[in-house]
Amino acid sequence: MKRFKILMFIVAVMMSVHTLQAQNPMYSKGMSFKGLFMDYQSQNGGEITKFNAYHHGVEFGYHMRLQENVNLVFPFKMGVVTNQENIDCLHKTVYGLDAQVQYQFYNPTANVIPYIMGGIGGATEVDGEFNLQAPVGFGLNFKVADNAYINWQSSYRYSFSVDRNNLHHGLGFVYLWDKDEETKKVETPIAHKDSDGDGIFDDVDLCPQAPGPQDLNGCPDSDGDMVADFEDKCPEVFGLKEFRGCPDTDNDGVSDNEDECPNVAGPASNKGCPSKDRDNDGVVDSRDKCPDIAGPASNAGCPKNDRDNDGVPDSEDRCPNDAGSAATNGCPDSDGDGIADNLDKCPRAAGLAIYDGCPDSDGDGIHDGRDRCPNSPGSVATNGCPEISQADRETLDIAMRSVEFDTGRSTLKSESSAILNQIADIMRRYPDYNLSIAGHTDNTGSARANQELSERRAKACYEFLIARGVSSNRMNYAGYGESKPIADNSSLKGRALNRRTEFSLIPR
Repeated sequence: MKRFKILMFIVAVMMSVHTLQAQNPMYSKGMSFKGLFMDYQSQNGGEITKFNAYHHGVEFGYHMRLQENVNLVFPFKMGVVTNQENIDCLHKTVYGLDAQVQYQFYNPTANVIPYIMGGIGGATEVDGEFNLQAPVGFGLNFKVADNAYINWQSSYRYSFSVDRNNLHHGLGFVYLWDKDEETKKVETPIAHKDSDGDGIFDDVDLCPQAPGPQDLNGCPDSDGDMVADFEDKCPEVFGLKEFRGCPDTDNDGVSDNEDECPNVAGPASNKGCPSKDRDNDGVVDSRDKCPDIAGPASNAGCPKNDRDNDGVPDSEDRCPNDAGSAATNGCPDSDGDGIADNLDKCPRAAGLAIYDGCPDSDGDGIHDGRDRCPNSPGSVATNGCPEISQADRETLDIAMRSVEFDTGRSTLKSESSAILNQIADIMRRYPDYNLSIAGHTDNTGSARANQELSERRAKACYEFLIARGVSSNRMNYAGYGESKPIADNSSLKGRALNRRTEFSLIPR
């Protein structure tokens, strides 16, 4: 009798759920399957870590969505449990059915959806009694598709019978699908209306307030030329479709509404009026820039003058006194690169239009008109000349302090030869550069004497390099005396720094 009352209670819960569903037809339904790990011993005097006492089971569930984040689940369970009351701890088969409510922390974009659950159910054991249980727990749904999830759930099940509290842990999957609702669509017939009574309903009548023939989609045609009035440029005069409903009385191809001489034929170029050509050169007077002197149409009716006899008339010739070609508007092109000499920055060397007619001999992207080293590739920073290596720059900087002279004289000391030989080698490596030699002194002595001494010392370096094979055309020298100090002349160190010879490479 007790079992019968409990089963009736569960059936009543399921019927109430169906009632809730009927009130809210927007829901999903689904099914689930889980493998169960059933622990009947740890909650009844055993140990929770004694995993070998857990037993297996299976669960099949039916799911119904009540609201967006509330599901109702009816799981049917079957498994094997241990009978703690029996001295031999016999295994007993158990069957159960629950009604559970899941509250999901639902987020449409989330891949993991946690939930909590609670409910009521019953379980019966073979060779045992039926007991009522109240499960509570939590779980996670791992989304693998919009309507499919991997599911894990753990629950504590309180039993209303002695020593039957238990834990269930389950791992499985959930599959959902939407319930199909059949809705009859009742279409209300559209009442056709014909406001202008022309037999064409308003929904297809282009002019629903003015009667017209069906051929013109219900629009009126006052002059009967089969061009609707709203498109007819001459709605009160019978005309032709090709002229938008206007006539062409003189048949000259110009409709009367645009013909300045509608009764006399004339070309459209003269607005339908007869053309006059006083000089009979084939160019009508309205277009003839020289209406009384015959000339070709290509020259607007004027005779062509060509002073340089290059075949380009003076009126079109940008260089009327210098023979050229039509390709360069009558201007000469000495290098034949298609760019007139007056626009060519390199008129004696064929080049490209992107370089204003100049070539780029060394292919460094800087045309010869700008390139200070046109035969050696370089960069914009060096005006097209090769970059000087860091090592060679350091050699030139060292030379400023390493070149030494006899005191008060312009005679080079022998130890200066090594660095000057290195400078000669640098000049051979950079044939596109010239060398500037500048001599400087400290302020000891008169300014005039220092000026002359600095110039003689710069010249001594100049002559040394010539003797080592450097062309004099690639070098210049100058003396600046004490006029450009780089340190304070009041100290011995400062005066030593000011006594120097500077060597600078300059693109040719």
